[in-house]
Amino acid sequence: MELKLLNEQGKEGAGVAASDVVFGRDYNEALIHQVVVAYQANARSGNRAQKDREQVKHTTHKPWRQKGTGRARAGMTSSPLWRGGGRIFPNSPEENFSHKVNKKMYRAGVCSILSQLAREGRLSVVEDVKIEAPKTKLLAQKLKTMGLDSVLLITDSVDENLYLASRNLPNVAVLEPRHADPLSLIHYKKVLVTKGAIAKIEEMLS
Repeated sequence: MELKLLNEQGKEGAGVAASDVVFGRDYNEALIHQVVVAYQANARSGNRAQKDREQVKHTTHKPWRQKGTGRARAGMTSSPLWRGGGRIFPNSPEENFSHKVNKKMYRAGVCSILSQLAREGRLSVVEDVKIEAPKTKLLAQKLKTMGLDSVLLITDSVDENLYLASRNLPNVAVLEPRHADPLSLIHYKKVLVTKGAIAKIEEMLS
């Protein structure tokens, strides 16, 4: 498998050899969907909470007498049938949203994403991405020269200047290979991987 190599002007050069196990897999939509949904579910904090009829602050006084009013019987205003009453089945902060995904499935899903990105021409390789100072303007100009507006940069080690310069760019993210999650891979229009990061990705996913 050969990946496109981009220079600093955004032009394609000679291809870079890559592992077929990682970058040459068949597209598995069901597996990718399962991996992405599990990643989003496991990121949920589970901090929402609602009150039942015991927890809402209401008087226990009977609203009206049992008979003779022509209205339905009512015991207290905290009933779930009343506006402002408690919920019948309230959400609790202890609710668990996590999905279990085996390591083998997760790796296969990420490999399938990388392979599809390579087939679509959305994944390219660069020698290295460095800037002289932690200035957003410098990185923005560099990416503009390469013809990139929405990009995920995966480097073998995150340079401090590069990280600080990318924080104010809304459509740019800089990650190490071990932090490249499936959601980020499919979110950005283009994925740039340094040569050093390619070796680390192959080592992790092979």
